[in-house]
Amino acid sequence: MADFIITIDGPAASGKSTAARLLAERLQATFLDTGAMYRAFTLAAMQAGTDINNKEKLLDVLDNTQFQFDIKKGKMTVFINDTDVTEQIREPQVTDNARYIASVPKLREKLVEMQRQFASGKSKIVTEGRDQGTIAFPNADIKFFLTADPRERARRRQAELSAKGNAENLDKIQSDIEKRDKSDESRTVGPLKPANEAIVVDTTNLSIEDVVEKLLCCVQERCLKKS
Repeated sequence: MADFIITIDGPAASGKSTAARLLAERLQATFLDTGAMYRAFTLAAMQAGTDINNKEKLLDVLDNTQFQFDIKKGKMTVFINDTDVTEQIREPQVTDNARYIASVPKLREKLVEMQRQFASGKSKIVTEGRDQGTIAFPNADIKFFLTADPRERARRRQAELSAKGNAENLDKIQSDIEKRDKSDESRTVGPLKPANEAIVVDTTNLSIEDVVEKLLCCVQERCLKKS
């Protein structure tokens, strides 16, 4: 396991992925994008033509597919059977289907194992997701939980999609986000919730730079107290 672990959990579009990546850069730590792992497996299942509601078939895909994750210039690169799919895993359909994958207990267990393997041997790691501080790395040194108003999160997601040339209705995006929240919070394995000792940060009215500075200050304060 990594010598120093920071977890950042939170719902969709709360800013956790960007904040985790930038915080990792500031701390010269490795960034673990767990969402990329779920998306990679989702894409592999889609490419195989697997019914995402067939749990046994999904497990077969996971067991018979080679995944490779690496970090280049602060960004996680993803390969499926030696093919670079780093950009493909960000397609809207993959994002939509990832929620079904995340709700399958055995798949989550295997993906948590992959996350721990990725962290193994790293000196410092910043990891983001929905169950990093509660399930994947319960003994993490510092845990954060980012949240934001659903409408603001919908605006952020709309801006992301627009930048990629995908126009989406704001109300629909918000509805999808709230449905995803409910699904994430109610699943039996790795439900979305703050770890007991997590520092909760509301990012609604904060720029991403403000969020990173806030997290960095918390890390520095915690490290000073330990020293």
